[in-house]
Amino acid sequence: MTPILPPLRLGVNVDHVATVRNARGGTMPDPVRAAQLAAAAGADGITAHLREDRRHIRDSDMKRLRDVLQIPLNFEMAATEEMVALAIEIKPHASCLVPERREERTTEGGLDVIGGGIDLARKVERLSHNGIRVSLFIAPDADQIARAADIGAAVVELHTGAWCEFIAHGEHEAAEAEFNRLVASARLATELGLEVHAGHGLDFATAARISELSEVRELNIGHFLIGEAIFGGLEAAIREMRKAMARGRALCSKVA
Repeated sequence: MTPILPPLRLGVNVDHVATVRNARGGTMPDPVRAAQLAAAAGADGITAHLREDRRHIRDSDMKRLRDVLQIPLNFEMAATEEMVALAIEIKPHASCLVPERREERTTEGGLDVIGGGIDLARKVERLSHNGIRVSLFIAPDADQIARAADIGAAVVELHTGAWCEFIAHGEHEAAEAEFNRLVASARLATELGLEVHAGHGLDFATAARISELSEVRELNIGHFLIGEAIFGGLEAAIREMRKAMARGRALCSKVA
């Protein structure tokens, strides 16, 4: 009998629509409009990262997204007092806590949940107490996953960036080793009662491969989809991504 698999959701990150807007100033292109188009094309949720330096998404974008979206909003944010207070004010469906450095181009690694100590645990508790589902963006590391469960996170989002980089550079052995870490981490997180998401650097091919893991419940993809939208439109890019995910999901029972 074919096992019934949990649904695989697609979250679309609209940060880089705001990056283009901010490069010239003004109001266009509008990331909120992009989010609405993504929802119409089949996205299950929208992710937006309000960085401390406001380099792309703005506070007003988050409030507008909250007000207009009919699908869940995932507020990606640093684990700071300012961002926790804003999340509690905005009340998104979920908050994904990520590491953040002002000099980085994009998020470079996973959150250090162990090093975050009691302060991070208290922030997770505050967000959860206010009805916000808390996700932690972490590297595929057993100790970090165990700590995420200990401090009461509902979700871990596994950082797929290193795996994607190895593939991009033709480092096949390193890529396979990293994928095996993702497999083991997804299984451990599920055993510990955490929902598993994955994201960073995914394209059609890598999204299809990571979709083979039955433990993964959601992929969050932004930069690649916005880049593809330049050539064929956002709707077409999202529909193609959903097809890639479906191809991978069809194979997930074959993953050892």
